[in-house]
Amino acid sequence: MDEISRGQTNGRAACFTESVLKPTAAPAGSAFPALPGASDIFQLLRDGRPRTRSELAQLTGLARSTVASRVEALRKLGYIAPFGGAASTGGRPPSLFALNPSARVVVGADLGATHALVSLSDLAGEVLVEEREALNIADGPERVLDWLASAIRRLLERAGRAPEDLGAIGIGLPGPVEHETGRPINPPIMPGWDRADVPAMVQRYFNVPVLVDNDVNIMALGEQAAAWPEVRDLMFIKVATGIGAGIISSGQLQRGAQGTAGDLGHVRVPRGGDVLCRCGNTGCLEALAGGPALAAVLAGEGREAETSQDVIDLVRAGDLQAIHVVRQAGRDIGDVVATCVNLVNPSVIAIGGSLAQAGEHLLAGIREVVYRRSLPLATEHLRIVPSVAGQRAGVLGAASMAISHVLSPEAIEAATR
Repeated sequence: MDEISRGQTNGRAACFTESVLKPTAAPAGSAFPALPGASDIFQLLRDGRPRTRSELAQLTGLARSTVASRVEALRKLGYIAPFGGAASTGGRPPSLFALNPSARVVVGADLGATHALVSLSDLAGEVLVEEREALNIADGPERVLDWLASAIRRLLERAGRAPEDLGAIGIGLPGPVEHETGRPINPPIMPGWDRADVPAMVQRYFNVPVLVDNDVNIMALGEQAAAWPEVRDLMFIKVATGIGAGIISSGQLQRGAQGTAGDLGHVRVPRGGDVLCRCGNTGCLEALAGGPALAAVLAGEGREAETSQDVIDLVRAGDLQAIHVVRQAGRDIGDVVATCVNLVNPSVIAIGGSLAQAGEHLLAGIREVVYRRSLPLATEHLRIVPSVAGQRAGVLGAASMAISHVLSPEAIEAATR
């Protein structure tokens, strides 16, 4: 691409990336330079705003000759491209440069218990093509990841992109994941996946970085990217068969020491009593407010309810008992979330997952307890809202995770050596 049209950037990159000017830190033993280099210039251009070489020199403090060589290196890689033209103050007009969203593509894959949604996106996060499939995660990693590889090939072909254009693959899985290795750890609904080397298995087909995280973490990233790009403290709560939270604090996703941060479903709640949970403990939130638990309560009341969808259908049909059960589930969730609000102090809590389709009845129960039980200062500007990204939160978050890796200072420095 020789030139980026003004409609191609339009600030879209800011939804998935954060433009920060700071020297590239050199970790102990790292080969990355500690002095400002190509990555520092590139980070200034990630927001989609075009700049001249002169502006980049002023912002970084680098010599113009150094800036010129770094810009040329980035241009040859395709990460930046000329953008329109700037007004001349005499002589030859200065050249503007901006992020080239089409330089690479990334894959975002949301692999759920019974579904898969895979997308191909550009570096600004715009989805180019996608594919959805009914897929059982219990079929095991070989079958599921073979299908994923085939789907990626089809998406590349449909988008007219070569495998060499692929920058990274982001994957969300419905179970605990050791983030550093990308291996699922004792996933309860994923037989055959325990400690499977998911990145290595995918890299048999595509020699690119593969990043793996649990589904609720990538949903938090997707929700932030889709609706709250300026919010640095956000919780995404998934209410479905299980209940979990993705926590973004000070702009960073919080996974915890072992990757189990946000596992709200196994927090004991006041109304829990001796109700047995699948984890072996009693009184867990999931055992009272998860989809199967609500269906069981309604079945005991004579309703035809076996799944979360049955619960949602009854609520939408105006069944008063179903509405009452969902509202109470919201209160139980609110008991746990109120403590989270006091500890983490988010400014936005987005409610997603299949049971969020029950609408305002679930949110009303959560809000009722959170605003009553949390500290007034913590709730003064707190917004508890339904997910904007909805069922697309996972795939958007997986793509966002891949984009962040491709455009990271370390990756840019490595590419420009």
